[in-house]
Order: sequence, then C-alpha cells, then structure tokens
Amino acid sequence: MAENRTARLTLLIDPVKKKIFEEICTAQDLTPSQVVRKLIRQYIQENAGGRQLPDWLRGPTQE
Repeated sequence: MAENRTARLTLLIDPVKKKIFEEICTAQDLTPSQVVRKLIRQYIQENAGGRQLPDWLRGPTQE
C-alpha cells in the first residue's frame, strides 16, 4: 500500500529562507511540497524508534 491521502500542513518560515528554498527547488525541478514530503519521510525513518511503520514508509525515500 502506498500513500493515498493527503493532509495539509501549515508552517511559518522566514520570508528570506522561503524565497531561497523555492529558488533551489525550482533549480532542481522539484516542488517545495515534494522536498518537504521527502524530508518528513527521512525524519520519520531516522526517528521512528520502535514504532511500526508501513512497508511503503520503511523503504528508501523516493520522489
């Protein structure tokens, strides 16, 4: 089973960091959402501890 639902995550970020982040994403032909989702998956994988994760979340990150 793969990810099939979405939920909105709102965060506040310094405008200068946001602009630089968006420029880098554009240069790499990625959307900011793709990059944030990848970072969240990596964070979960590295910090899950003993939590049971779905197979699709335990594997290597893709995006």
